[in-house]
Amino acid sequence: MLKVIRGWFGFAPVEDCLALGHAAGGGHGHTHGTVDPTIATTTRGIWAIKWSFVVLAITSLLQLAVVAVSGSVALLADTIHNVGDAVTAIPLWIAFVLARRKPSKRFTYGLGRVEDLAGIAIVAIILFSAIFAGYEAIERLIYPQELGYLRWVIAAGVIGFIGNELVAVFRIRVGREINSAALIADGYHARTDGFTSLAVVLGAIGVWLGYPLADPIVGLLITIAIFGIVWQSSKAVFVRMLDGVDPAITDEIKHAAGHVKGVQNVLDVKARWLGHRLQADIAVQVAPDTAVEDADRLADGLKHEILDHIPALAVATVRVSSRSEPDGDIHRHHAPDPVRIEGAIAAGEVSIIDTDAGERIQLTLTEPVTGLVAVVEIDRPDRVETLSLTALPDQPTQFRSNVPPAEPHEFDARLILSLRDKEQRNAFRMTEPANH
Repeated sequence: MLKVIRGWFGFAPVEDCLALGHAAGGGHGHTHGTVDPTIATTTRGIWAIKWSFVVLAITSLLQLAVVAVSGSVALLADTIHNVGDAVTAIPLWIAFVLARRKPSKRFTYGLGRVEDLAGIAIVAIILFSAIFAGYEAIERLIYPQELGYLRWVIAAGVIGFIGNELVAVFRIRVGREINSAALIADGYHARTDGFTSLAVVLGAIGVWLGYPLADPIVGLLITIAIFGIVWQSSKAVFVRMLDGVDPAITDEIKHAAGHVKGVQNVLDVKARWLGHRLQADIAVQVAPDTAVEDADRLADGLKHEILDHIPALAVATVRVSSRSEPDGDIHRHHAPDPVRIEGAIAAGEVSIIDTDAGERIQLTLTEPVTGLVAVVEIDRPDRVETLSLTALPDQPTQFRSNVPPAEPHEFDARLILSLRDKEQRNAFRMTEPANH
């Protein structure tokens, strides 16, 4: 129940809107054939905006008629809000139309980013509505005004709430279907205007019962709620503007790669939104003897697998390499940070690395030490895990364990170095990186 209420107010978790394959029941969202999925989604977005505009226009006209006969300042403010909500359709409509244009030599990724700019404009409009609502409420507290035709005012407030809620549900639903943060933000904006309409109703009822200050007090409470929506919407829009994605997306891409035969390791995953289109860049490791033709088939299979898991994905670029890291270095994307050690026998750093044979503990010395014996003792809850480090034949400064350390890779340990009759002990701690 709490999750439903939070989602209705606009505070649902971001991953609920990601349309991930497994989370959404495994549905397939990509389209095969001659129809460009970008055109299909933007056309649906324009369709949603047009019908939202029609509903809000009818709502505003009905409220204006009541304002004309009642002279209600609160209802006039609510009508202005509804008109403003309808006006937000203009930047979204422009954004969706521009997003349909094909990439050019100048705009090689297309104009999908215009939709994010529209999201910023919508957030600014919501902020203006919040400031305006707060100003009206404070002014009504200082200068109370008598309301006339209270029944008509209440009816107009109810109409305003119903109209805005219909638009909110419609825009949010379509926005989530096409993964448009701007359209979702605009839906929550319509919902905030519905709250303002309810404030008009509650204020009018309060005046009817003999409490003339009920209207401005409720208006201040609604203003606080609107500022909360401003904060939530702005975070979603600006995160996308800065190429931020929910970690669940990259985790799902790595999970999808695990279903593809021939992928030995996921080297790198990058993803970003361009409007409501998700683009991803994936680097994977394959066997060194993989033929080019087989690598191409593997890349195509990985693309289809990722599209099955993330229907919102529009473009997936797959890079195939036989090395453990594209630049030739040992891959440490998920490993704890190396630990520096120093002593009378040797100095260097201890780290956990990825190798072709799997994860290993490695000691890298600042200079070679002949005859050195290295052992790592890891304190586990039920035992002490002991790993012997062996010097690499071609790298005299590197010592590596023959077996991987047990999970998790967050532990207290000791490095024990022995050289003839001398011994050096270095206590250290490994810590898992965030989101590992």
